[in-house]
Amino acid sequence: MTYEKPSVTVDCVVFDDCDRLLLIRRRNAPFAGQFALPGGFIDPGETTEDAARRELREETGLETRELRLAGVYSKPGRDPRGWTVSIAYLVTTDGAVPKAGDDAAEVEFRADWRDLDLAFDHNVIVRDANRLRNGQTRCIGKTEA
Repeated sequence: MTYEKPSVTVDCVVFDDCDRLLLIRRRNAPFAGQFALPGGFIDPGETTEDAARRELREETGLETRELRLAGVYSKPGRDPRGWTVSIAYLVTTDGAVPKAGDDAAEVEFRADWRDLDLAFDHNVIVRDANRLRNGQTRCIGKTEA
């Protein structure tokens, strides 16, 4: 008997002190050119936490200080490439300036994140992670998109 198995991915939800959301603009299909959360496939032998740290570093140059489980997402069809299950984390970073790398064509903190149509099911993931934050922001002066 054979069993179909999903691919496992991670997604990172990062807000700054001004309630801006860290997004990448995808370089590759699917959803090339569209905004998405930093993340990607887990490498063999890697924990989901280590994969989240690695993907965030590779795509944005940011280091992770803290990971908090935001949810597990497994709805069929969430990824057009095939069956995937994503473990999403609400992430606290080192506060450095992000720099695009790996499959990210661009990376930036966006103030208008509530108005964007994100790739995959990332709007759902962001909504859930935002609920975990309880609206905690500490912004002093910065409000640019």
